[in-house]
Amino acid sequence: MAVAWASAAPAADTSNEKLIENAVSAAPEAVGKNAAVVNWEMKTLRKGTNGFTCIPDDPGTPVDDPMCTDENGMAWMHAIMSKSAPPEGKVAFAYMLKGGAAASNTDPFATKPPEGADWLHDGPHVMVMNAPAIMALYPHEPDPSQPYVMFPDTPYAHLMIPVK
Repeated sequence: MAVAWASAAPAADTSNEKLIENAVSAAPEAVGKNAAVVNWEMKTLRKGTNGFTCIPDDPGTPVDDPMCTDENGMAWMHAIMSKSAPPEGKVAFAYMLKGGAAASNTDPFATKPPEGADWLHDGPHVMVMNAPAIMALYPHEPDPSQPYVMFPDTPYAHLMIPVK
């Protein structure tokens, strides 16, 4: 999962159609075709009808990593982008079916890996956020071959579940 959320912005020459196509590729077709789409400035590119919102690739990461999340997930995204507390008691779900990359598994605000370290790459996955009780059941070391917790011991801890 990309973590450079607050700093990323789409390239100026990227058309809205390309951004929408990329964003909805994060979810199954049945979800993506009816999802709202926003860019990284949270400007609506397309209205949706199913409660999901998709966000295109974060150009601040080295891989194509669009995301599509439910309404609670958007509240979680706004919290992490503003470095505020996620809403309590609202379990959230997100798709990242193209996978992603993270600068850190422990620092939700890292925009690049520490010196001498590489980006962490995770394959296609889904995420469960705002479910603290479930976090105790899974390892905190990143392993894209099995479920693990990203950003453990932070308010932004979430379960990463590989789908391939």
